[in-house]
Amino acid sequence: MAGWQVTVALPIVLALIMFGLGLALTVDDFARVARFPKAVLIALGCQVLVLPAIAFGLVVLVDLQPQLAVGVMLLAASPGGVTANLLSHLFRGDVALNVTLTAVNSVLSVVTLPVLTNIALAYFAPAGRDELGLQLTKVLQVFAIVLVPVAVGMLTRRAAPDFARGMDRPVRIVSIGFLAIVTVAAVFAERANILDYLFDVGVVVLAFAVTSLALGFWVPAAAGVARAQAVACSMEIGIHNSTLAMTIAISVLDDIRMAVPAGVYGIAMLPIALVAGALMSRGISPDPAAARATAVGVTTRGVRRVWKK
Repeated sequence: MAGWQVTVALPIVLALIMFGLGLALTVDDFARVARFPKAVLIALGCQVLVLPAIAFGLVVLVDLQPQLAVGVMLLAASPGGVTANLLSHLFRGDVALNVTLTAVNSVLSVVTLPVLTNIALAYFAPAGRDELGLQLTKVLQVFAIVLVPVAVGMLTRRAAPDFARGMDRPVRIVSIGFLAIVTVAAVFAERANILDYLFDVGVVVLAFAVTSLALGFWVPAAAGVARAQAVACSMEIGIHNSTLAMTIAISVLDDIRMAVPAGVYGIAMLPIALVAGALMSRGISPDPAAARATAVGVTTRGVRRVWKK
């Protein structure tokens, strides 16, 4: 089990991250689904249905121990986040689509994450658990962890837009700093077993990361989605909110072993995504006018305000 420092600190870190996400969202980001129906439906289908199936196949194939298997499924059920939006911007993806997908995925995850977690717990049946599945009180806890900070951030942006813009960078810096500290603390708590865990789950996590990014790009591209939008889909589908997965594992399910896949993923994901983004962005025009054309519904001023960091 995790120490109280990790159990208490990790939800606080996640709340800061989700609050920061809320500072960058507006109601228009949800309404913009109607402008990207094809890309949104394809991305959500991959995120909610295909990725969990791939994750399940990987953990069964390598016969992961139950706690780690549940952790991988928990990671697969977690939505994208701010990192996906930033990398999409870096590699000339459609930032407006990314923001929309992040907004919709954050809401959907309140339902899909508990459902997929319960299925994983029932199938893999980790030893030492008195109860299987997320009960109603824990589902409500997931709801509070995911949506309440986002809603507070959105309300803050609406009521005090200048304050929200000023807080964007400090919230990110503090979140990253605290997350690094908590991750180190979690690793230290399991230091006796960490090498075994890394050996067991490392290959699965790397395969899952590469597959997620590739699937997120090639499926929309094959369906005729514009390349910039395919990059946005890839980043949203391929980059998961590992902090959310770790928080659910440690603070809700009370099992630090289930957080190991998300911790490993959080370390390995960035270099993989940078390589993938560089490959996918080839052929996308760097011309500012073209970039503005893909960012339907997001003003040039708005994009600069949100992403100028």
